[in-house]
Amino acid sequence: MLQSPHGVEELFNKYVIDGKVYATDDLLFIVDLVHIFRPKNVKKIKRVSIDALVSYLKTHDTERAAISVYLKELLSNRYFSRMVSDAGILQDSEFFSEVKKRLWAKVLPYQPEKGTYEYVLNQVFYKHTDAEWVDMIPVEQLLELFGLLEFNDLFVSNKEGTVLNELLNSIDIITQRMSGRAMESYIINMVPEYSHLESPFRALEIEFSSVLEAFLNDEIKVLHESDMSYKQILILHKQCQEFVNQAFKNSSKYGISIKVNQSLLRLRQQLQRVYVLISLLVVKEDVVVERQTNTIELARRLVKYNCYKYNVTGLIKESTQLISYEITQHTAKTGEHYITNSPREYWHMFRGSMGAGIVVGFLCIFKVFAHHADVSNFGEAMLYSLNYAFGFCLIYLLGFTLATKQPAMTAATIIKAIEDGRKQHIDSDDKHLGFAKLFARLFRSQFIAFVGNVILAFPVALFLIWGIDQLFGVNIVGTQEEWTKMLVDTDPFASRALFHAGIAGIFLFLSGIISGNVSNRNKHNKVLYRIQEHPWLKRNLGPKRTAKLANWVDTKWPGMVSNVWFGVFMGTCGTIGAFLGLGIDIRHITFVSGNIALGLYGSGFAAPVEMLVWAFIGMWMIGFMNFMVSFSLSLLLAFRSRNIPFKETKDLARVTWRHFKSFPMEFFLPTSSGVVENPNNLTGKSDTDIQKDKK
Repeated sequence: MLQSPHGVEELFNKYVIDGKVYATDDLLFIVDLVHIFRPKNVKKIKRVSIDALVSYLKTHDTERAAISVYLKELLSNRYFSRMVSDAGILQDSEFFSEVKKRLWAKVLPYQPEKGTYEYVLNQVFYKHTDAEWVDMIPVEQLLELFGLLEFNDLFVSNKEGTVLNELLNSIDIITQRMSGRAMESYIINMVPEYSHLESPFRALEIEFSSVLEAFLNDEIKVLHESDMSYKQILILHKQCQEFVNQAFKNSSKYGISIKVNQSLLRLRQQLQRVYVLISLLVVKEDVVVERQTNTIELARRLVKYNCYKYNVTGLIKESTQLISYEITQHTAKTGEHYITNSPREYWHMFRGSMGAGIVVGFLCIFKVFAHHADVSNFGEAMLYSLNYAFGFCLIYLLGFTLATKQPAMTAATIIKAIEDGRKQHIDSDDKHLGFAKLFARLFRSQFIAFVGNVILAFPVALFLIWGIDQLFGVNIVGTQEEWTKMLVDTDPFASRALFHAGIAGIFLFLSGIISGNVSNRNKHNKVLYRIQEHPWLKRNLGPKRTAKLANWVDTKWPGMVSNVWFGVFMGTCGTIGAFLGLGIDIRHITFVSGNIALGLYGSGFAAPVEMLVWAFIGMWMIGFMNFMVSFSLSLLLAFRSRNIPFKETKDLARVTWRHFKSFPMEFFLPTSSGVVENPNNLTGKSDTDIQKDKK
């Protein structure tokens, strides 16, 4: 590694000889100069001073003249229009392609031609934090340096290759790109309100073209805030922003795809870029200092755009927010039915979960048969997956409730309570009380679902294995190895049961994501309408049956797809874990209760009491882990979709714990009135009854 100078004087002594800058590479001097002022930790400072450089140049005329000539020669006739129009702006409507491209560029950055500003910036400001500390340099010091080096401002010339010409070309390129992109059919479909109106993007392109022509013909040197052309550009720019905002707003009505989302984000980024760049052409009083300030601001912007052009975190954050919102919105429609309020709803949930327990009892038996089947590991995984998928779909279609399936579907409902609390201007200890009460409703709904599942999965599995033994004289888990494994795998300390329960919670979360994504995609692709108006179906089934089929697909298909994939996740996890040697598997409370029954019968009811006690304790701990992992991930997704900071979870946990200590029974049983948790409901009726009254 080359040794860099430690101070300004040492730097000039090294490179300036006989009034000229000498270096083996043209950029070495500026690279070392920047290195002197680059802080080691940007996060720990608030100001960066270049006073040492300014003071040195004031007292060393020869060195000042040398550096002035050096920088002017270095920066003259360099192009940056393509960089400004591209850097940091989405270039690909495919999200994963854009992420892959940026990640690869971080490993092996693209190196532009040497005749561009981008090449200089890549070599000099190569750290992603450089833009942050450059912004911390006081503008007064930069203006003083600007004057000492006798730099020209950007408005001096509009000839080809000059800064002004490149800036104008950058804006022109972006407006043309926006105009073409906004006319794409998949964009127009998001804003039918504009389908018969003139595109504001096209109008903005035309208006700026007239400004560009005026600059190039020397009719104007700068823009003023009072210029009609500038005012018109601002009006059209605002109309373009309203166009994009309306398209995003309509996503709740028409759904949205990744491609459309990325295209709209690109338009939004381009609009922001155009606004910033045009503002650099505007001066209020047309004084020298103001022109120089705009030039310095342009330089800072070039550094910033170049540093952030491969930003992956920002891309993922911005790209996933709206999709997350739409997914959680669609799961919310289902999730509202999973939170009980009144005693009537509470016991209805109990009956539904008992039905699911019956189905799971059969699934536990079928899984044992699949395990004994003479098939390959792949075949076993497929049999497990089919068993799970069929059972979950059956539970869903029969209207039963599988414990821990709820959290993935209820996060959006809970996030609304958080947003309502944040909107109220009250102290932090009380603003999340609504969330605490709603969480109590969710938790007791989950609790009764646990009880309902377990209370029948256990006896049904026990009855079935007894019946098979009586009819065929075969105890399907009669070997000590089999029944011992079934019981030990539930022990929270003798096995990885809790870790495996957490994996099942992740799969529950993913199944909720899939359900919301399918709902969003169906809406965006107008699946309901396309089935309703399908000519062949209408002719052969009739309009009424076709409409029923369309409604079934619209309401049930997302849940079916979700449950099928949940079954695949659950069925293949163990096999994949064994293949990779990772020791991963899944544990779900309802299936665990059935397995305990099978293990108990397989041992001839002679299993050690201690083993059974830990098995039952582990079963409830597994259920709690299923719930917490699934719900936490879903809640974090909802936080992300509403741009709520994650630190808010500390306040939520504190308020919820305080509410639990005050009213512990609300987390397990419905309150006497059934509605005290809902501050907007003072009628004494349940939310469901209120909805019925409204209808």
